[in-house]
Amino acid sequence: MKEEISPAIIPNEVIVNKIYLFRGVKVMLDSDLAELFGVETKHLKQQVRRNIERFPEHFMFELTKEENEVLRSQFVTLEQGKYSKYLPFAFSEHGILQLSNVLKSNRAVEVSIKIIDVFVQLRTMVLSNTEIRLEVEKIKKKVDNQDKNIEVIFRYFDELLEQKAQPRKQIGYKISKEKK
Repeated sequence: MKEEISPAIIPNEVIVNKIYLFRGVKVMLDSDLAELFGVETKHLKQQVRRNIERFPEHFMFELTKEENEVLRSQFVTLEQGKYSKYLPFAFSEHGILQLSNVLKSNRAVEVSIKIIDVFVQLRTMVLSNTEIRLEVEKIKKKVDNQDKNIEVIFRYFDELLEQKAQPRKQIGYKISKEKK
């Protein structure tokens, strides 16, 4: 049997590396969750099927054959027994929370809280990233406008330099040539 790891010492990076994007939703797969919860994937799926009414489509969905093939093709070597012949379930953030209620173990509750914290951190990072991008866009627009203004100024300078100096009329007292 595997040595049990305390949920508190599971690094966030381990959880982040088990989050995938399917159908525009960040999800975790049943096998990864089973590993983190310390149960067999078979037991996890069994509990989900027994409580299927708790898992609407936006909480959990089964991957299609095509999605599963894409997932499997991302791994160069397939570990023996890692992939079952059944299509995996994908759980959203809410589905993971519901899953911990269905499994009814302290470890599942602790791990699901840790996973939800990671999802929240990811969402916060994305939002702060979006704010930074918006600020950069504002700065770009200002710089673009300044570039255009500087371009206009240089164009005026070029026009002034290209204009040939025309002889100007003399201003002031004029001495006629006869008096000389």
